[in-house]
Amino acid sequence: MKGFGDMQKMLKQAQEMQARLQKELAELRLEGSSGGGMVTVTVDGQKNVLALKLDPEVVNKDDLDMLQDLIVAAINDAAAKVDEHLAGKLGSLGAGMKIPGLF
Repeated sequence: MKGFGDMQKMLKQAQEMQARLQKELAELRLEGSSGGGMVTVTVDGQKNVLALKLDPEVVNKDDLDMLQDLIVAAINDAAAKVDEHLAGKLGSLGAGMKIPGLF
């Protein structure tokens, strides 16, 4: 039964690590941008958009498609930065792992 106790201990440690990581991700703030910084998006570590900043020069009612594309690109940039941050945190431990609630 010793192996069972070790397994429980490992599961508890994994749950504690997941809880710490989720708390850190909730507090994390990262920015993504596009158009040379004309559109900036701030997201948390769970990829929730917290803020959107637009340079007045990029707002053109005759070219809404470009503005929409820049917003999407900035959001994708910020999301990629969250993924990079998370990959760095998990390192080789997280390689190929899908932890529910984190991805």
